[in-house]
Amino acid sequence: MILELRREMALNTLVFETLGQPEKEREFKLKELKKWGFDLIFGKKNGEETFFASTDRKEGDKFETQGDNYEVVEILKELPKNKKVYAHIEMIEGRAYLCVDLREGEDNIEILRIPAGEVLLAYLKKQKLFQIIEALRNIGSASVLLKKKGDEGKPYPFEELPPLFRRFLRDCKKVEKEMEFGRIALAYFGENKEGIQRYWMEWMVPTIALFDGKIAQKIDKNLALLG
Repeated sequence: MILELRREMALNTLVFETLGQPEKEREFKLKELKKWGFDLIFGKKNGEETFFASTDRKEGDKFETQGDNYEVVEILKELPKNKKVYAHIEMIEGRAYLCVDLREGEDNIEILRIPAGEVLLAYLKKQKLFQIIEALRNIGSASVLLKKKGDEGKPYPFEELPPLFRRFLRDCKKVEKEMEFGRIALAYFGENKEGIQRYWMEWMVPTIALFDGKIAQKIDKNLALLG
């Protein structure tokens, strides 16, 4: 029975892929950095003038972290002229880190390196994106979102999906096109005796895209369709 169920799932689960590089770097506005809980700061690191990001600091503060000494000279309200903020995910010994850079041409300054999961969950909670929080299972350069309801059975073919689930897949593919990466897997098993629709869904998305408020809101909205 278990073998037959696994066979049905393996052969009949619907899979849609937009393959690319999930660790793709993204450009962000300064307001997004603030939404993550960080200020862009001009100050000194080990006595040398530079830029860095930190939280809950004020001008004149001096502090030490990871063996480096920092001094806050100015908390910036806008980006320095010609500089842009970029962020990417870097994997270190199985753990995802959010790495943020301040860049002008070939000049690149890393202003933040912190475990991505800590920042992401706090950010999603602050933005009230609870569907993503509930579905989030693991975080790497790509993150896995999982939702399921009811007992497994034989998955329906695409042609027999209810309109709601077709809409869900259609909207997910639109978001994947925008992210340039994604893998959505859906197995719909029909309704049980109580009229509850049974399904299993796994969606892989680039983690850095979840830090983009507009994209995260679309993903959260799509997940909400499944109830």
